This record gives sequence, C-alpha cells and structure tokens, in this order.
Amino acid sequence: MSVADERTASGEPIVCVIVNGWPRTSTTFIPQELVGLEREGLHLWIAAYGPADKVTHSIHDRVRASIHRLGDPLRQPLRLLRAWLKVRQLPGYARARAMFREETVDGLTRRRFRAFARAILLAAEIPPETRLIYAQFISAAATIGRNSAAITGLPLAASAHARDIWMAPDREKRVKLAAMEWCTTCTKSGAQHLAELADAPDKVRLVYHGLLLDRFPDDMPIHSGRDGSDPQAPVRLLSVGRAVEKKGFALLIEALASLPGDLQWRWHHIGDGPLLDRLKAYAKSLGVEDRIEWHGAKDQAAVIDSYRASDLFVLPSREGSDLDRDGLPNVLMEAQSQGVACLSTNFSAIPELLEDGVTGVLVPPADREPLAAALEALIRSPGRRAELGRAGRQRVREHFRAETGIKEVARLMRDVIDQRGSV
Repeated sequence: MSVADERTASGEPIVCVIVNGWPRTSTTFIPQELVGLEREGLHLWIAAYGPADKVTHSIHDRVRASIHRLGDPLRQPLRLLRAWLKVRQLPGYARARAMFREETVDGLTRRRFRAFARAILLAAEIPPETRLIYAQFISAAATIGRNSAAITGLPLAASAHARDIWMAPDREKRVKLAAMEWCTTCTKSGAQHLAELADAPDKVRLVYHGLLLDRFPDDMPIHSGRDGSDPQAPVRLLSVGRAVEKKGFALLIEALASLPGDLQWRWHHIGDGPLLDRLKAYAKSLGVEDRIEWHGAKDQAAVIDSYRASDLFVLPSREGSDLDRDGLPNVLMEAQSQGVACLSTNFSAIPELLEDGVTGVLVPPADREPLAAALEALIRSPGRRAELGRAGRQRVREHFRAETGIKEVARLMRDVIDQRGSV
C-alpha cells in the first residue's frame, strides 16, 4: 500500500496537486515545494496529466505522495466513459458543463475538450478524503482544476509562475481567479498583474520559491583565478535552462562571438529544448562551436557539480516573441548558493534577487553590446567574480530560503481545509 493509500485508509485530509508531467527536470521548484509541504504535515496526492521527462532529479524521489496519471483521455475511451457515468450523477456536473460551454463559446478545440475530459477523470478518481485541489500553473492545470472543483464541490487554489501569467488572455485568468480561494505567485510584477484581475485582490499572494538548502552542499567551493589569458585554462562559463527563446541563448552566442579573439573562455550549456539544434547551428555559423559544450538535460547532482566547477553563471533572460518570460529563475538562486558569480538581465523578477553590482551583474535584455561588455569584464576579473559570488551566496541564504514560502502555502492550505471541515 502506498503512502497516499495508507492516508486514504486512515481518513486523513488530502490535498490534490495537479501538475503537468511528473517528473519534469525544468521545474524543480515544484517537487521542492511538495517536499516542504509534506514536511509541514500535509498529505498530498499528485495528479499528472502530461508526459514525464526521462531525466529525473533526486528531489523528485523525496516526494512521498502517490502519482496518479491522467494521461490523454481521448486515447482511453473506456476509462473516460466510466468516469463520465460516475460524475454525471453529481450535482456539480451541470455547473461544470455550463462552464465548459462558456470556455468554448469561441470554438471547441481538441485541447479544450481534452482538458475537460481530464477534469472528468480527476473528479471521478480523486480520493474521497481530498479537501483541496491545488493547481501548479494557472494555465492547463488550473483549467482542469476549475472544472474538477465544480464537479466535486471542492475548493480550488493555485500557484502561478511565468508563462501561464503572461501568455493567457486576461478574461481566462479572471474567470479562474474568481473560482479560487487564493493564488500564490513568485514575482512582484506577476502578483500585481493578477491582483488587478482578481475579484478580490487580497487572494493573490507573493510567495518566493527560494531554495531548500539541504539539497545543496553547504561549503563554499574554491573558484579558480582564471582570467581569460591562458589557452590551457579558459574561464568556464555556465548556463542552465531549456533551449527556448526567453532564455536569450541566441543573444549570448552572439555576444560570445563578439569577444576579443585572444580572450580564453568556454561555455557549457545544460538543458534540452526545441531550439537546441538551431542554437548549435547558430554557434557554428558564428565560428564559436569549438568553444561550446552542449551537455543536454542532466540530473540535479550533475548540475550542482557544474555550478561548483564554473567561474561565471550567465542567464540573459528576455521576453520571447510569444510573450513568454521567466519569473524568478531558480537556476540563478542555485548558482548563487554555490558561490558562483551571476550575470543576467534587469528583466522580470530577476532584480528582486540580484542587486546589480552587489550580488550580481545585470544588463538590459535583448541587447548584445552590454552583455558582451559585461562578459569580457567578468572573464578578465576573477577577484570581482569572487566578490559577487560571496555576496550572492549570503543573500540567498539570508533571504531566499524556501521554508519561508512553504510555511505560508501550508498555512493557506490548512486554513481552507479547516474552514471547510469534514465533508
């Protein structure tokens, strides 16, 4: 019997957490939060609707909750039929049907129908001890959660992050926020935007992800004195992130290609993503492919080893042409936890973490020349890198511990569970 099954048998209240895929290597803040919530005594049941990544992190293994896979209901007609026959008898099903008609007033798409079908599966298969539905991201997860909550009569809450805030229509976000007890988000700009859309602005809460520092080595690594002058000891640059437009990696390749030819550096990239092949081809066209190492997706242990071996972490985040953007990238906090100097952009919530010239260096987004100038200055200045690394490490440890935000989320969850009482 699984941990979640034991809790179901004991009658303890359960929080259903809706996630896309499980595990996902690019969203370590999610399992980190779930580990913390379980430490706080909350009992979780995870409903995953998307595919899993092949690479996993050790933090996923620390989550004790059962994983319930919804999959694609259009490929599971018998399962969907059984679920529909069950939930159509519930009082909330008519309300959910009406909501679905409103969602599809401008056209029924396969994506929308699939989300409603997943909501039916979830409503039919959710443990009876569930007292709260909690969606990670207010995009598809919250669509599923909103309809499932309507069918079951359970309260809904969510955590919003980045692309789900800025890419969805305002009308859609208003409707979802109106259905929620509360919604957390991890950036000041995101919190302000959602509060302006919410029926009750105080239901939107700013909660930074932070880091569970017990996931990372506690000692300060000794970083090199490499200054870009020795061909046998190039300065080691590192970026961790999916190969997508908002990460700014194409601009970084341009900036690297513009550096003086006698400056010795080597850039390491960790991550997968749809633009990876295009980035490799771009690097080749600019003549820097032999100074770049593409590592693909790696587990957390390998990523941490790379932080500790690197001289400078670079993440030139920007807004994508599809309006996608980062929130507060966890990789910046992770790199700083290991004393690595960070170079990023004064965009989105990044200045909430990095103070320019004190705990990191910030340049304007989508601007090659300032990025190249900052790269050259930091490559040539190991002493400056060391100062920034020490200051960044201290700031993360003092102000961005995950426990603070996790305790707030746990409190919000318990408040809803206590208010609803026994069902």
